[in-house]
Amino acid sequence: MTDSLTNTPPEDEKLQKVLARAGIGSRREMERWISAGRVTVNEQVASLGDRVTWRDRVSVDGKPVMLQSAKDTQRRVLIYNKPEGEIVTRSDPEGRPTVFDKLPRLKGERWIAIGRLDINTAGLLLFTTDGELANALMHPSSEIEREYAVRVMGHVTMDHVNAMHQGVLLEDGMARFTDIQEFGGEGINSWYHVVIMEGR
Repeated sequence: MTDSLTNTPPEDEKLQKVLARAGIGSRREMERWISAGRVTVNEQVASLGDRVTWRDRVSVDGKPVMLQSAKDTQRRVLIYNKPEGEIVTRSDPEGRPTVFDKLPRLKGERWIAIGRLDINTAGLLLFTTDGELANALMHPSSEIEREYAVRVMGHVTMDHVNAMHQGVLLEDGMARFTDIQEFGGEGINSWYHVVIMEGR
């Protein structure tokens, strides 16, 4: 079948990329959903590696997804000043408030958080309806700086600073600060500004 406007076949793309563009989630999240069997294409369970066009019938958890070609996609980006006490998740089994409770309601789209902040952390968060944009901004290869003001309880030595520059091993891999600047205070009010290149 050919495209009625251009008389050329619509270009196919990776399924996870198309779902991310539709605002269902980030590309990595969509890969996990496809592997878990939550996505169907033309009534068939999808597999990683499948390619689709905007004309295919795609569903997630049995619900149809409205696909768009890249040129027709409307990208929305929102800046949110997250207060302490909110968590960055769509729903919480403990009933705690989430950042998504405060965001504008969308029809046929979903907000995707670009990175996360802990429940006790306040600061700027970006949201978008474009999963491809979210993936690009969160991926370490983009080398986008994220700066945090942190309060440290106790004395910070140069050995501590050097260790954080070199990196520490976390459950999901190595993490390191690219810059650490002392910002005044003393005791439990010692403040530092730190920069990292990836969201965790």
